[in-house]
Formats: sequence, C-alpha cells, structure tokens
Amino acid sequence: MTPLLSRLGAHVARRRLFAAPGTAVVAVSGGPDSVALLDLLHTLAPELGLSLVVAHADHGIQADSGTVAQAVAALARGYGLPFELGELHLGPEATETAARRARYAWLADVQRRHAARYLVTAHHGDDQIETIVLRLLRGSGPAGLAGMPARARGGLVRPLLPFARRDLVDYIAARGLPVHDDPANRDPRHLRSWVRTVLLPLVSERLGAGAREDVARAGRAAALERRAWDRVLGHLPDLDLRVHEDGFDVARGVVAGYDDALAVAVLRAAARRAGLVLGPKRARQLARLARRPSGRRQPLGGAWMAEVAFDRVRVRDRTREGREVGEVVEVEADDERGRAQFGKFRLEWSAEPAPERLARGDWTTWIGGGGAWEVRPLRPGDTLVPLGGVGHRPVRRLLMDARVPRSNRAQYPIVVRGETILWVPGICRSAADLPRPGTPAVRVDVTKYCEPQADRRA
Repeated sequence: MTPLLSRLGAHVARRRLFAAPGTAVVAVSGGPDSVALLDLLHTLAPELGLSLVVAHADHGIQADSGTVAQAVAALARGYGLPFELGELHLGPEATETAARRARYAWLADVQRRHAARYLVTAHHGDDQIETIVLRLLRGSGPAGLAGMPARARGGLVRPLLPFARRDLVDYIAARGLPVHDDPANRDPRHLRSWVRTVLLPLVSERLGAGAREDVARAGRAAALERRAWDRVLGHLPDLDLRVHEDGFDVARGVVAGYDDALAVAVLRAAARRAGLVLGPKRARQLARLARRPSGRRQPLGGAWMAEVAFDRVRVRDRTREGREVGEVVEVEADDERGRAQFGKFRLEWSAEPAPERLARGDWTTWIGGGGAWEVRPLRPGDTLVPLGGVGHRPVRRLLMDARVPRSNRAQYPIVVRGETILWVPGICRSAADLPRPGTPAVRVDVTKYCEPQADRRA
C-alpha cells in the first residue's frame, strides 16, 4: 500500500465520508487529480462497499475533448467499471461558470439514473486554497470562507481535500497512469487559473511559502464557525426548523423576535441545511420579511423565493417545487380500484360501501356511483357547498382558512365530477353526490407524501 493510499484510507475512515455502502459516481476529467482519485478509490472500493461508475463530461470547449473522452473510457474499461459520457456541446466561448453548471447538472442526472448514493469529485487542498481566495475577493462571509466541505448535500464527497496537488501528481507518475494536461488550467484569462498561476505565486513570493498554509488555516477557522452555527440550530427548538426537498421553513414569530444580527446568522445557517447559500444582504431581507403580513414574498436570487405563510417563513427553490404540480387524474366509472399521484399527494381508491356518516374535513371520503370523476388543480372561481353548511364557499378561501400557503394553493388536489366539486381533501367535503349509508360507493384516500419533518440534527 502506497503512503498516499494509506493516508487516504485513514482519512476516509476517520471522517466517515462513505458511511454506508452503495454506488459512487466518480467524476473523472482525465487530469492527474481525477485519475489519481479513480485509481485510489478503485483500490479502496471493496473495503468501503462501493460500486464505482466513471463519469466524464465532455464540455466541447477544447478541440481535442473527444480524444480525452476516449482516454477516460479506456481507463474505465481497464478497471472493469461502467462508463458514462456526457457530451455537453458548450463551444469554445463557454465560461467557467457555464461549464461548471452544465457539468454538475449532468453529473446529478447520472447519479439519479444509477441510483447512486455518492458523487465523488477530485477537489484537493490546492483547490481549497484557491476557492477561499476567490470567495474572499468576492466578499464572502465566514461561511463562504470555510471553503468546500468534504461532504455536501446530494451525496457529494470530496475525499482529497487534505492532500496537495503535488501529492497526486507524484502518485500518478509513480503508478505510470496516463493523464491529460488541460491548458485551460494555466490560462490566466480564467479567474481561477489567474488565482492559481498569477495571484498566489505573487503572494507566496512576498509573504513566503507559509502564506498558502495561512489561507488554509483561515479557512479551517471559518469552517469551525460554520459548524458551530449549524450546531446552534439544534439548540433552538422554538425555531422549529423544517428542511424539505425544495427548501426550508421556520417559525415566523421566533425569527421576528431575534435582533438583526442573530436573525441573519440563524437564517444563513438554516439556508445551508437546504443547500441555499444566503448572503448577508439576502438574509437581512428574509429577516425583515418575517415581520411582514402573511402572503408577502421576497425573491432571494435565482429560483429561490421566500414567503410569509401564516406563522411560518417558507423558502423554496421554485425549480424543484414546480415539479410537484399535479396533472389531472381521470377515473372512469368502472375503475373500482387504483392509485395515482397528484403532485405531492398520493391517491388510492377502491369500491367500498358508504359508512353511516362522512366527515367534513377528513383525508378519506366516499363518492357515490354515477359516473367518472377526476382530481384536478384549483381553478379561478371554484366554489362548493360544504357538507352541513349553507351557501357556496370559495375554495380559495377554504384553503386560506386551512392555512395552506399561497404558493401551494394552485397545487392542491380538488376532487370533482363534471363541473361539481365533491371534495377538497383534508379540508372540506361538499354536500354533492353523497352516497346513502351502506350503498355501493368508491372510497378515496389522499395522503400527502414528503411531508416535512422537523430537522433535529445537532
């Protein structure tokens, strides 16, 4: 076992970077860093319980990118590993940012298709120093100056952060592995390459070789502060932080009661739990939003939107939230049993005699025979006559009274027969099409899945 392999094995075990066995997608550019990562992980995979998949993104920026892709494919074959090639066709004018976004979007798709627990990248200690300097130049706060974490949301793992680029280059040379030297890594027209080839050498020349370690030490101190604020969230039960697949929400009154400095720090830590990097300015806007009436909104940059929803402040990524809008579910009269999904809701129905009484606000109801029915989204002007009530009530008002956030109302399931609304699940059964007790009917159960649970991480 080589010294680097031994050190990496000890680091992975100590930090529990691969806490459970599973499939790991390894991003391999063909450069020395990622080739070293692949070779090291291939050796460690059996004891870690990992099944590796090699993934190479061909950005289509360099003229010889196809040759590099072929070389990485050959490397994967040599290890007997499955290979994924993403031809992104970005063109020679693509920026660093565009290339990174396209690459990670494709890698996430590879991870989904393979149901992979991990996505592993070859970021190392020199990359970490460059990241900290770049974030400092862009005015990042302490959380940003902490640099890249070894583990991140979505199963992202960076096992090489404790090691220098020189360690990996020496390892590759000793192993005689073929690698590609990307000239873009030395092109000062790219900001990161400028930091790498121009700025950091100047700093080291002026301040000495220890300057790089000073930057790394500052990053570790910032990381310690970031971890501390993350732990603080576990000691704020009244905050009632709930993390979702598409964002998070917190107790509005609690945030509104904090002073500005505390509110900003807590909201930034909560946002990180949901994968949102929230700058101080945006965090202050979010803190002010908590003091405004229900229904008010605040854009947070990109696809992120904050909303005051009754006693909660909700923050959502609208790109992920948008995938949960339900499509109309049509059920024929002779379809006596089935199940379907409507956005974030699951429906099941089966033939069952009607009970003596129907509950008005339950998540289960019975529909009398007499034709097809369907589940659709809310429409403008929807009204119903509530079971046991008098007169028509606007469904939108019913949703509001039930404290359904405004951004969720258009996605709420409405059960109808023709133009008549029969049921708003969990909120109101209408007086229409009520089956007589004991007569043949269709029982319908609606369950809201992915229901957010309180995030109790310490």
